[in-house]
Amino acid sequence: MNPSEKVNFITNWIKNYVNEMPSKAQSLVIGISGGIDSSVSSTLSAMTGLKTIVLSMPIKQKSNQHDLSLKHQDWLNNKFENVEAHTINLDGLFSAFSSSLSNFDNEHGMANSRARLRMTTLYQVAAANKGIVVGTGNKVEDFGVGFYTKYGDGGVDISPIADCNKTEVWELGKELGILSEIIKAAPTDGLWDDGRTDEGQLGLQYQELEEAMNNPNSPNRAKYETIRKQNLHKMEPIPVCKIPN
Repeated sequence: MNPSEKVNFITNWIKNYVNEMPSKAQSLVIGISGGIDSSVSSTLSAMTGLKTIVLSMPIKQKSNQHDLSLKHQDWLNNKFENVEAHTINLDGLFSAFSSSLSNFDNEHGMANSRARLRMTTLYQVAAANKGIVVGTGNKVEDFGVGFYTKYGDGGVDISPIADCNKTEVWELGKELGILSEIIKAAPTDGLWDDGRTDEGQLGLQYQELEEAMNNPNSPNRAKYETIRKQNLHKMEPIPVCKIPN
C-alpha cells in the first residue's frame, strides 16, 4: 500500500473496531508527546470522526519536547472539530511517587514509572469518557526490539500503527501533513532527565534495526538479536504456572 492507502486502511480499521465492540466506545483516548508516532496515531484517530481526546502529560519534560506536543495539540484542534485536547501536568504526582519510594530509588525504574503513571492517567480519562486507549507503538519497537515500558506505553487497548515500521510512520506523517519539526525531531521516549534519544539508547538507527529485522545476514543482526532477547519478556505471554490435573 502507498501512504494514502495506509491512512485510509488504518482509519477504517479503527472505526470498524469500535463499531464491532460489544459495548461501543464513545471516545478514543491517546497520549501525545511531540514525537512522530503519537502525532500520526492521534491524527489517524481524529480522522475517524469519533471523539478523540488527546493528552499531553509532562513529567519533568524537556521544554523542546513539550513545546512540540503543544504545537501538535493546536494543529489537531485547528484541523478537527472532534478533538478535545488537555495538558495534565504529572510533575507533582511523580514527585510524590518518587519521594514515597525514596528507599527504593532506581533510575531505570523511575523512568519506567513515568510511563506507567501516564498509562494510569490515560485509562482514568478513558473511564470518564467511555473510551478506549489508543497505542502509539510502531512495529520495530512493539515486535522487534521491545522498546517500550511494560504496563506503561505498552498498556493500551488498540495499536493502529503497530504493523508499520518507523520509516513507514515517517512516510505517514508526511502524507498527513504533520508538522515538519515533529517529523525531523530525533525520536525520544521522553523518560530521562538528560533527554537521551531512542537511537542513542538502542545503539542503532531505526533504518538499521528494520534492515536487521528482515535480513538474517545483516551486519547488525547480532546486535538486534541481543536487544530483542533482553526484551522478549515484554513481547511474550506472561508465564503461567499450570497446575497438573
